Order: sequence, then C-alpha cells, then structure tokens
Amino acid sequence: MKYGVNEHGYYGDFGGAYIPEMLYPNVEELRQQYLNIISDEGFKAEFDDLLKNYVGRPSPLYHAKRYSEKYGANIYFKREDLNHTGSHKINNAIGQILLAKRLGKKRIIAETGAGQHGVATATVCALMGIECVVYMGEIDMARQAPNVSRMKMLGATVMPASSGSKTLKDATNEALRDWIGNPVDTHYIIGSVVGPYPYPDMVARFQSIISEETKKQLLEQTGNELPQYVLACVGGGSNAMGMFYHFLDDEDVKLVAVEAAGKGINSGHSAATTFLGQEGVLHGSRTILMQTPDGQVVEPYSISAGLDYPGIGPQHAHLYKINRAQYTSITDDEALQAGLLCSQMEGIIPAIETAHALAQLEKMTFKLDDTVVICISGRGDKDLDTYIKYFNF
Repeated sequence: MKYGVNEHGYYGDFGGAYIPEMLYPNVEELRQQYLNIISDEGFKAEFDDLLKNYVGRPSPLYHAKRYSEKYGANIYFKREDLNHTGSHKINNAIGQILLAKRLGKKRIIAETGAGQHGVATATVCALMGIECVVYMGEIDMARQAPNVSRMKMLGATVMPASSGSKTLKDATNEALRDWIGNPVDTHYIIGSVVGPYPYPDMVARFQSIISEETKKQLLEQTGNELPQYVLACVGGGSNAMGMFYHFLDDEDVKLVAVEAAGKGINSGHSAATTFLGQEGVLHGSRTILMQTPDGQVVEPYSISAGLDYPGIGPQHAHLYKINRAQYTSITDDEALQAGLLCSQMEGIIPAIETAHALAQLEKMTFKLDDTVVICISGRGDKDLDTYIKYFNF
C-alpha cells in the first residue's frame, strides 16, 4: 500500500515509537504480534461476527436527496452513527479487545474526549467480562455527562484528568502513566490513529471496514465504487482514516479532512493542527502538533470534545505533507449551524464532530454528476445540551 506504514513504523517522516523505556515491553509485544493475531482466521471470524451481529454492520450508505439538491451533487452519508454505541469507535474497540484477550491481558485502560471511545471500550469490556478504567478530562466529563453515566452503567471506572486543559490530551497523559505503572496485565486501547507504532496502523486497519463497505455500497447504488470526494472530520483522525483507507491508492478520489478551527484559526482558541502546527513528538509518535517555539504543547480548543486535540495521527500528517489529502478547518459556529441544517433537512442529528465535515460542503463547489461521501461518524445525542444552549431551544 503506497500510503501505508513501513517496517519501521513510519509514514514518510511521521510515526515511530517515542516511548519511555518502561513502556518498551508493552509496545514491542504488540508490534511483534498484532499482524499475526489480526490475520488469523479465528480472529477474523470472531471480529466479523461481532461487527455483524453485535455492532449492526454494514452501516448504511444513505443517499441524502435534499442535501444532493442543495449542494448540486450526489451526496451520500456513511452512517457510522447507527452503530451500536453511536459512533465508529466500536469498530476499533472490538478489534482491540479481541487482541487483548489473545495477549492474555486482564485489565483494559482507555482515554476519551467526547466519551464515545470510552463508551465503546466500556461496552466491549462488559461484553468480555474484563476490568475497564477510562481516563477523561474534567471539562469533557462535564460537557459529555451522558456518556460518563453510560460508562459507569456499563461497569467502567471513570477517572478524571485534572491537569492542563482537562481535556483529551490530559486524559491520554494519565492513561499512559497508568500503563507505565501496570505493564504486564494491562492493555491500553488507544481510540484514535495516534500514539506509538503499531497503534496508528492497527486502529486504521480496524476502522478500514468503513471504506471497505462504502466501496461495495457505492458499486451497488451507483455502478461505480469510486466517488469524486470523500469527507470526514479529524481530531486524532480514526473515522477519517477508516473512511479514506481503501481510497488512498485511487488518486482520482479527493480526500478532504476537516479539523476544528474553534473560535477561529488565529483566535488562540483552535484545534486546527495542520494549519497551526509544526513537526514534533506527541504521545509517542512523530507527527504535526500545535506547540510553542520551545516545544511546549499548545492547549487546543474546540466546542467538540472529540476534535479538541493538539495533534493529528502520523498517517494524516504524512497525507497532509505530500498533498494526498486536503486538510481544512471549520469554526464552532459553522459546525453548529451545519448540525442544525442536517437535523432539519435530513432528520439526522449529527455529533458536533461530524457537523464539522458537513459544514465543509458550504465551501465546496461540485459538478452535478459528482459523487460525494461524508462519514457521519457519530450521533448527536451526546451533544444535545451544547446544541440546546447555542440555539436557545
């Protein structure tokens, strides 16, 4: 695969495993075993069965007729919001819990921002009867309270991260500290295509089911498996990587990744990583991240907890640097308006993360016969409070 990872864990200039010595055995164990485990027929059969009968896959590819009229193209929604637990996050959580079981792990930790990955991890731990601890920033716990309750109901322990910006970055730091302290019996289910190799590759493989299904569904519905455009929102970037994965080598397909501009790219309250960032190391991999001239991580900001991250997955950094994908950004206001529009035009309330990708349509022009696929990465139930406050419903 032209845009895939090399044997050293790099995508071009980005990737690798920049980790403390204490974590080396954990990460090395994963690196040595993950490809053999996930390519094993027994693993694949169990993974596919759970995706079908537990998650509800394949998720529909919906032709959004009113959107198609409005934007002058054939617009399709890949409905990851219809998965069990309400987002794409469950695809990766199931893959990693099956991997952890085969590695003999007895305890699972995870980090979460919007709570969707936390819920997905708590869900698969309940399914498999394995202890689950989820780290979540205090600010995110407040703005995504329904998901905190869901995790607790599923039997997970939710640990608040009270340092720094009290959001996703800090939850990730806490999870990494836990893993250093519990290296033998614990597996860390990272929720995005970030972290030390092999995580970015592993998560992308589990999420690649999104584009694999999309190609088949497009062929059925349009007679052509290749669209002209594929859009997805990006924080760390797992839904986007899953949506892009099987289109990467089809260079006629334009890939558009939408980051969070927050209150404006130059407002000082933003998470538009590719625009504001430089190359450096974050959470175990070399990537592009927002940092001060002396290398301190700049606190990101987005109204959407899932995009509130100061970096981007190393594969995304590579696609950005070589111009294989276009990286753009949408403000809080633009995203919230797009979320309302989708609700009232298509009867689908999207997660605010997803609404960033929908808002990008306003900035694009299409030909009438263009096919455009947007990853509807999550449901808006968790964000109703934010929508209600913004629109004064």
